[in-house]
Amino acid sequence: MPPSISAFQAAYIGIEVLIALVSVPGNVLVIWAVKVNQALRDATFCFIVSLAVADVAVGALVIPLAILINIGPRTYFHTCLMVACPVLILTQSSILALLAIAVDRYLRVKIPLRYKTVVTPRRAAVAIAGCWILSFVVGLTPMFGWNRLGEVERAWAANGSEGEPVIECEFEKVISMEYMVYFNFFVWVLPPLLLMVLIYLEVFYLIRKQLNKKVSASSGDPQKYYGKELKIAKSLALILFLFALSWLPLHILNCITLFCPSCRKPSVLIYIAIFLTHGNSAMNPIVYAFRIQKFRVTFLKIWNDHFRCQPSPPIDEDPPEEGPHD
Repeated sequence: MPPSISAFQAAYIGIEVLIALVSVPGNVLVIWAVKVNQALRDATFCFIVSLAVADVAVGALVIPLAILINIGPRTYFHTCLMVACPVLILTQSSILALLAIAVDRYLRVKIPLRYKTVVTPRRAAVAIAGCWILSFVVGLTPMFGWNRLGEVERAWAANGSEGEPVIECEFEKVISMEYMVYFNFFVWVLPPLLLMVLIYLEVFYLIRKQLNKKVSASSGDPQKYYGKELKIAKSLALILFLFALSWLPLHILNCITLFCPSCRKPSVLIYIAIFLTHGNSAMNPIVYAFRIQKFRVTFLKIWNDHFRCQPSPPIDEDPPEEGPHD
């Protein structure tokens, strides 16, 4: 008989569904915008598409699985483990996409004249493929043995049961906190986040340095270039800040679980942390719409052309920004 759903669970499911209904269409719109607007085809926007794909998967796959886990079905251990791993893969993919975006913006301001020869479409595609392969390796590590099967099997055998253990499917029952803290957080989340902070600080320093140079009659183009770079860098740094704000609370709670097993964690804090992680997938399209003009214009064109049936004029497809000229 399926477990009954409490009023609290119903509220939780309602909020999760709302997040998914914002996240999936919003990130599909981001992918659609890059497809229809030639001006959104440089490497940065390709990495943004990779990030959007991960966010679509959070809304379409991770949130339904989270709802399933919250209901608490009884499943085989490895079935529950398979349900728990997708969020690990997609989180890692998002972090690596954000890192790739930060490195790309750094190269645009550090070597603007050579940027086009260094960051080619082929290299960008290889980087995206590499990010996803690495994400699968990191996220599926629990499937290769770093999990809690040993503990569950001992408890299962102590009850006189045989065969593969059947458990009430919960994330912490199958995923090792040692994996989550020492490997996932201390190796694959925290260092990339700190590295990205350093990269953006350097990007802002280089841009400010260029913008503070004496303006001469021939320097209009560099001033315009670095001015645009500053605007985009601020928007992408905001994306990074929101990601860190959304994910660090849950990782801090995981650290408390590992290092202070007797410490009580209020359920409301756990649910807020989970909502923040899932809600982050819905934030990025909103930031793009309000902060990056090329996205805003393309979103409006898609809306008018396909939903209001009032075709708007073609987008002024400026080519991706070239570096400043001497």
